[in-house]
Amino acid sequence: MGIDLWTIERAVMAKGYTRIAGVDEAGRGPLAGPVVSAAVILPPTFNSPEVNDSKQLSERQRERLFDLIQAEAETVGVGLIEAAEIDGINIFQAARRSMAMAVANLTVPPDYLLIDGKFGIPSDLPQEAIIKGDSRSISIAAASIIAKVTRDRLMLDYHDAFPQYGFDRHKGYPTKAHKEAVARHGPSAIHRLTFRGVKEHLAGGTP
Repeated sequence: MGIDLWTIERAVMAKGYTRIAGVDEAGRGPLAGPVVSAAVILPPTFNSPEVNDSKQLSERQRERLFDLIQAEAETVGVGLIEAAEIDGINIFQAARRSMAMAVANLTVPPDYLLIDGKFGIPSDLPQEAIIKGDSRSISIAAASIIAKVTRDRLMLDYHDAFPQYGFDRHKGYPTKAHKEAVARHGPSAIHRLTFRGVKEHLAGGTP
């Protein structure tokens, strides 16, 4: 029998909170494109045994669950920080900022946040950071799916603009083919210029 992904939410509800938002991000590791975060408040009646950490799901499963979550969630918020801002403030701060944006974009205000990872986010709301939360909390798992699918779709759009990099295949992650494309063509307008694998190929860059 698998883990009950509602256990953490029920413990928070027992403290009197009723609008619990799970928050997660996608895209810390890529060399290109934005970091995308999502915040999701699910109704207590939500029940889908397939919902899990987005990394454990196939693309087809994620796409199907994306539609289900969008249809059944009380509210979904998304936050996005582009590559140029990531370069300016670093990926850790950009991820936290995008998470805070996702929470701010919820149409129903939450009263408690469950955040994937070790660190909280800039918010006055009561919150709890949960390591590997995307495989332990239904709300965080739902947010991970929304963030991942949203980012993947953006990278497919970027592929149309910059087909030489193969974003449709690797979504900007540092695969061998992607790094070879950057070496061959140089960075695009959406590459993260402070990341190793990109900065070496700037004019005057250092290996």
